[in-house]
Amino acid sequence: MATHALTAGRTVARVARPFHTYEGAGFPVRRPFPTEELPFVDPFLMIDQVGPVELAPGEAKGAPPHPHRGFETIQYVLDGDIANADSRGHRAVVRAGGAQWLTAGSGIVHEALPTPEFLASGGRQHMLQIWLNLPARLKGVPPRSQNAEPADLPVAVTPEGAELTVLAGTSHGVTGPFETRTPVLVAHGRLAPGTRAEFTVPAGHNAMVYVMRGEATVSGEHLPDGHLAVLARDGERFTVEAPSATGAPAAAGAPGAVTEVLVLTGEPIGEPVARSGPFVMNTPDELRRAERDFRQGLMGRMPV
Repeated sequence: MATHALTAGRTVARVARPFHTYEGAGFPVRRPFPTEELPFVDPFLMIDQVGPVELAPGEAKGAPPHPHRGFETIQYVLDGDIANADSRGHRAVVRAGGAQWLTAGSGIVHEALPTPEFLASGGRQHMLQIWLNLPARLKGVPPRSQNAEPADLPVAVTPEGAELTVLAGTSHGVTGPFETRTPVLVAHGRLAPGTRAEFTVPAGHNAMVYVMRGEATVSGEHLPDGHLAVLARDGERFTVEAPSATGAPAAAGAPGAVTEVLVLTGEPIGEPVARSGPFVMNTPDELRRAERDFRQGLMGRMPV
């Protein structure tokens, strides 16, 4: 890459470390945000990484019925599978390599559970859960579920040899299958040792890179496993690089192993964010209304 392209690129504004917590019925997640220091990166509200973890038979857990209103959820399954169902009657199993894009909009009750087969057999579980905000004018849209099989998610290869699976938006000549309410890019990059990928971001859009596995260098900043780089809006491109091989076999997450990153860019909504658990609105009054509507069953109920 030419030197002038690097100097014209975006710099890293901040690096966030992940913390560990539990969600749903008790499955562990690694979360770079939201935190008190980094409540959201407009328009994205959350990144949760579940696993990778090897589960014995009967150990798999999911998220029992719970409500959502005012935003969208992106479920990207890398290993294992998840059976999704909601109060609008949508049912779909997302298997390894597939994804679901759920627009909660005006309100929905949703569950995400391991399939009976995966629960019985156990195995490797690994997935990402991403929350994406909706602007005020779209928080009342009817709920919608979009599902993509692994074959529906296009893969691009950069000139330097990195592989990119694009869930939404367009990058390196391919476009993800999901219809989005706001302009975003959601891409999963796999970088063998010594490879890199350059991304172009529209002026004014936010951009970040989360290291799912291994380690990476983003715009010259070293990122260990699990760390997130939030980029400044001081350019229109940035580069993600994997360290060169050391010449010896490397364990997962060690130098020389394949690096995996999540690349997110999006147009900021620029509105107040009021959030409480599964509801994301613009004002506290709207949050109270959402909680009341859920208690009264106005978001629907899960079928028995």
